[in-house]
Amino acid sequence: MTASDTDKQLVQRAQRGDLRAFDLLVLKYQGRIAALVSRYVSDPGEAEDVTQEAFIKAFRALEQFRGDSAFYTWLYRIAANAAKNYLVAKGRRPRADATIEDAEGFDDGWLLAESSSPEAVAMGDELAGVVEVALQALPDELRSALTLRELDGLSYDDIADVLECPVGTVRSRIFRAREAIDARVREQMNGESGFR
Repeated sequence: MTASDTDKQLVQRAQRGDLRAFDLLVLKYQGRIAALVSRYVSDPGEAEDVTQEAFIKAFRALEQFRGDSAFYTWLYRIAANAAKNYLVAKGRRPRADATIEDAEGFDDGWLLAESSSPEAVAMGDELAGVVEVALQALPDELRSALTLRELDGLSYDDIADVLECPVGTVRSRIFRAREAIDARVREQMNGESGFR
């Protein structure tokens, strides 16, 4: 039985009123959803509240879930929208859509694997900073598509479901986002900043 099959069974049980089944879905996904929300909402207490609100919204809308997409994709969309709506209500913009520290499962240790000299560490830190600044500078639609692909590992089809756009648009956004970040890194490496 795959994770998707398990989710489907738990959703069906929850739709029939089995609260324990929904609790299991919450336990399974609360870490990933909290990480997603924290990429939008920087205050940990606020992020926790928005995460809880996302699960409440999902529970209330569970009857409308038909399984056209994976449960996690559906839940992810609810959480992302809850975070964005929260910030709009507070009159704020999301902080960077992705930070290296918040990205679940992201391991940047390979950047420093071959050399851990102080110079290499400093350069790795500077590169990470450049990438983060470049990511923050991207338009929301490009940043969201790239984050969903690179940091959350979603497929192009799942990203299209989350962003509610065609797969071709997702591919184009990810390509443009990668090009913009690459250009910024090249600028740094060519000496327009501290890289040498």
